[in-house]
Amino acid sequence: MEMVPESEIQDEGIINQQRQIEKEVAEIHPLIGQLQPLTCLLQEYMDDPIYVDKLTKLTNVYQSLRRVRPDGNCFYRGFGFSYFERLLENEDEWKKFKALVMGTKDQLISQGFPKFTLEDFFDSFMEVVNRLGGESKMDAEELNRIFNDSGTSDYLVVYLRLVTSGQLQKEEDFYQNFLEGDKSMKEFCQQEVEPMYRESDHMHAIALGSGLNVGIRVVYLDRGEITTNPPEHDFPEDCIPSVYLLYRPGHYDILYK
Repeated sequence: MEMVPESEIQDEGIINQQRQIEKEVAEIHPLIGQLQPLTCLLQEYMDDPIYVDKLTKLTNVYQSLRRVRPDGNCFYRGFGFSYFERLLENEDEWKKFKALVMGTKDQLISQGFPKFTLEDFFDSFMEVVNRLGGESKMDAEELNRIFNDSGTSDYLVVYLRLVTSGQLQKEEDFYQNFLEGDKSMKEFCQQEVEPMYRESDHMHAIALGSGLNVGIRVVYLDRGEITTNPPEHDFPEDCIPSVYLLYRPGHYDILYK
């Protein structure tokens, strides 16, 4: 009888444990949740006077939120759903966005992204974008269904990641200033931007907002002084925000005024 190395047994145990955690997260958190009053967060932080104070201040500006599954893709998924939701109500903006996205595939191919892989994600992305306006326009309920179907939703996230990666590499001279260590921008993108489940920070937000010409405002729920309102940052700087996201350490949800 052949003995299985102990390391393989341990690896398999870790993988099974990870799958169980992912299953539990999926059962508790839909990819995109229902609209809720922002005050629902107060219940989560009842024993935290700093967060209670900041959330109370925040409710003077924002009314609701939509939770996004905390799986490392929350920034892209939250951005995509929030902006697509906006485009459903704005035909002119939809036309401009559609025209802009149409050019992203050739731009990425010219930067060296593999055409064969790219086309699948681009086609899936454009299929949804095309139905945000025009005669075949979907409704808000269908948009919700699309973003909660993991197959389609993940394809949308992948394409947003590729657009972000393309923008970071295109403007490498600017974004290189944000990198730590001796990684090249291409290495950073291949390891930290393009793979699913990798978390995002302000650099990703600037690049995605710039690449798609969409203003993003991120409200930071932090542990700073309770006398101040939660800080807000716009990406890219001085933009007019179209998407509002709430950031708590390691996670983004969608905000509504």
